[in-house]
This record gives sequence, C-alpha cells and structure tokens, in this order.
Amino acid sequence: MKKIFFFLIAISWNLVSEAQEKKWTLRECVEYALENNISVKQSELDLEVADADKLAAIGNFMPSVNASSSISQNTGLNFNPITNNASTTTFLSVTGRINVGYTLFDGLRNFRQVQRAELNKLSSQYRLDKMKDDISLFVANAYLQVLTNKANLEVLKAQNQVTQEQITRTQDLVDAGVLPKGDLLEIQATDASEKQNIAVTENTVQISLISLAQLLLIKDYENFDIEDEGYEIIDEGISAKGISEIIDSAKENRSEIKIAEKSVELAEKDLQIARGAYLPTLSAFFGYDTRYTDVTSFQQFVDPDNPTLVQPIGFVEETGQTVVGEFPNTITREVGADPFIDQLYQNDGIGYGLQLNIPIFNGFSTRSNVKRSKVNLERTKYQLEQAKLDLESTVYQAYVDAKGSYKSYEAAQKALESQELAYEYAKDRYDVGLTNAFDFSQSKARYDNARIEANRAKYDYIFKLKVLELYFGIPATELKF
Repeated sequence: MKKIFFFLIAISWNLVSEAQEKKWTLRECVEYALENNISVKQSELDLEVADADKLAAIGNFMPSVNASSSISQNTGLNFNPITNNASTTTFLSVTGRINVGYTLFDGLRNFRQVQRAELNKLSSQYRLDKMKDDISLFVANAYLQVLTNKANLEVLKAQNQVTQEQITRTQDLVDAGVLPKGDLLEIQATDASEKQNIAVTENTVQISLISLAQLLLIKDYENFDIEDEGYEIIDEGISAKGISEIIDSAKENRSEIKIAEKSVELAEKDLQIARGAYLPTLSAFFGYDTRYTDVTSFQQFVDPDNPTLVQPIGFVEETGQTVVGEFPNTITREVGADPFIDQLYQNDGIGYGLQLNIPIFNGFSTRSNVKRSKVNLERTKYQLEQAKLDLESTVYQAYVDAKGSYKSYEAAQKALESQELAYEYAKDRYDVGLTNAFDFSQSKARYDNARIEANRAKYDYIFKLKVLELYFGIPATELKF
C-alpha cells in the first residue's frame, strides 16, 4: 500500500514538474487564444444569434397553431351557454379553442427575410474570421516582443560573462604591474553597468511574459514561459511579389471587404423587404372550438301513468255537441348535464376562410421606410468603397514596412559584423596592452548595442513579413515562423 502511495505521489510530482517546465510555442499561443479569448467568444455568440435569426426567418413559412381554454364558475342570472336561455343558477363552464393561421402571400417578405438571415450569418462569420486574424496578430506581436527581450537578455549575459573574464585577466595584469589600476576600475564600472542593464532587461522580459499571459487569459504568470528557439526568418515568396498582386489578393480574401460587401447585400434585402409592404397580404385561417357546462335543464316527458289527456277542442254549431281531442300528457322534469366527452362532441364547431389585406394609406410609414432603406443602401456602398481604399492603404503601408524592415535587418546584420570585428580587434589590442580599458569598454558597448539592434530588426522583420502574408490571404493558423 505504501508503494502505491509513493508511486502516485511520484507521478503527481512529475506531472506538476512537466506543467511548470512547459514552454509555449507561438502556434500553441495562437491556437489557445483563438479558443479562449473573450472577444473571439463574443463573436462566436454573434454567430449563434445569426443562426437563431435564420431559424426565426424559416419559421415564418410555417403555419401558426395556437390552443386556448378557459374555465369559469357563474352564479346568478346568466345565459346558459348550451341553450342560450337566461336562468338564475350556479354552473361551471369550460371552453376550448384551436386556431391555425398561414400566410399565403406577404409581398415576398418572408422569402427575403430568409435570404437576409443567411447574409447576416455570413457577415457574422466574416467578423469572427477578422477577429481571429486580429487576435492572432496581437499574440504574434506580443510573442515576438518576448523573444526580442529574451534575445537581448542573452546578449547582455554573454557579454557580462566576457566582462567577468576581463576583470580576472585585468586583475592579474594589475597585480603584475603591467596595467594601471584605473583599467581595472573602468572594467569593474562596466561590469556594474551591465548587471544593472541585465536586471532591467530581466524585468522587461517578465513584464512582456505577463502581458502575453494576460492576452491569453492565463493566470499562472510565474510558471508561464515560451519556447525561445527555432524562430528564423521564413519567407515563402511574399517579399518577391508586387504590391498590386498583394492588394488584389487582399481585396479578394480579407474579411474587411467581405463584411462591407455583405453589408451592401443586407441593405439591398432591407430595401426589398420595405418595398414588400406596398403589396397586399393574403392569409388563411382555421378555427375549432367546443364547450361544456354542468348546468341542468328542464325537459318535457310523457306521463307513464297517464299518457294521454282528453280535452275539448270545439263544438258542433248545429247540434251544440262538444268535440274533444286526445293529447299526450307531458310532465316537466329537471335533467342533469350530459357527460363531459359527449358535450365536447355535441357543442363543437369550426370556422375557416381567407383574409386579404390591401394597403391603401398608412400615414407614409411604408414610403418613409423605403426611403430610409435607400439611404442606408447608398451609405453601405460608400462604406464598401472606403473599406477598399483603407485596405489598399493599409496593405501598401504593410508592404513598405516589410521592405523597410528587411533593409533595416540587412543593415543591422552588416553593422553587427563590423562591430564584431572591431570588438575582436579591440579585445586583442587590450589583451596585449595596446589600448586602455575605457576604449575597450566603448568598443564592447557598441558591439552589445549592435547585437541588440540585430535582434530587434530580426523579429520586427518576421512580424511585418507575417502581416504581409496575412493580407495576402494566408490563414493566421498556417503562418510559418
């Protein structure tokens, strides 16, 4: 039993350790954000609402069926609902109704409502796609910012390690009387400054990690970390394409244009629906109702003991003889109400027919609705044109930024190569005592700055290259880093 207990503890500890050591890749961060981001979830809810609107529009083609019933207790002078006679009594009354209605023609508005609901669903889907693209870019930008900060931290740590080695070497030379003590103090000052920069950069790394975790809605900030290796510049040919080709592809694939296009189509449907109010509507109806009451009634019956009566009905004028007639001898009896089921069949009735409504004058409401729909249609057309212009400007800016960032990256690489050679030369001169510690520190600082700038230029170019690929039509989840 103890072995099993310790075995379970070991497994739990390994799982916790693995969770703490997990490093998130950029793809994992993007996929997690698309599944958990609040803005994406809200857009998904909008899509569900669009589904509900479509279902309601389809339901307009179905007949309406409604049932109703009532029960009442009547006391005093009331009309018997069965015989329609007035009587002073107390009785129970139950009624039931079923009504069916169906619209045969309503100016094609139901048909166009379904079309509008389908367009609205597509528009909601495009909004969701755009939201996912935006979130993917936000995550990629935050992720690459962490990579930049981490790379800069590695540069500072590596160079500080060199400084530590230089302090040891300089200390030996100072003790041997080869170098003045001022050189040692200069390098120690450089070491202190570098450690300060390391502390600041470590804080920057942590802040950028927290910002990324918050964007992903991850609350375990302390154990959150990202994979900081394997991210190189991957150009799948987008940089070789012309700006016109990229703009044309963006207009064809980007959600901004599709949303604006669907807005125009929705406005056109709204105009058609508004114009449908000019046409008459034709509907059919069918109704069934029945009733029950427990009120008693009085009926005439033949007296079984004395079934006939003989009564005079006249006389003979010449003789004066009385003429008599034989009549049924009836008596009045109080009769109870028929059974519930029997009354439902006895007292039921149906009604059916057609109803035609012809609009003649409605206070200009239909005309004003049509006019507003026309104005809205023109507005959406202008918005579509503006969306195309904005997208063209944005894509052109992204293209210029990508080209410019690539030039900056090349320049940073060349500067880094030059500064590295200068640093190695200064290091060699310092090692043999041909230059002082101050000049060596300045060369080292320039080399550090060149490496940091190379990191910044690299990840900046990666991000802007992916932005350009996104505008070209590559899905955010398929971008390669």
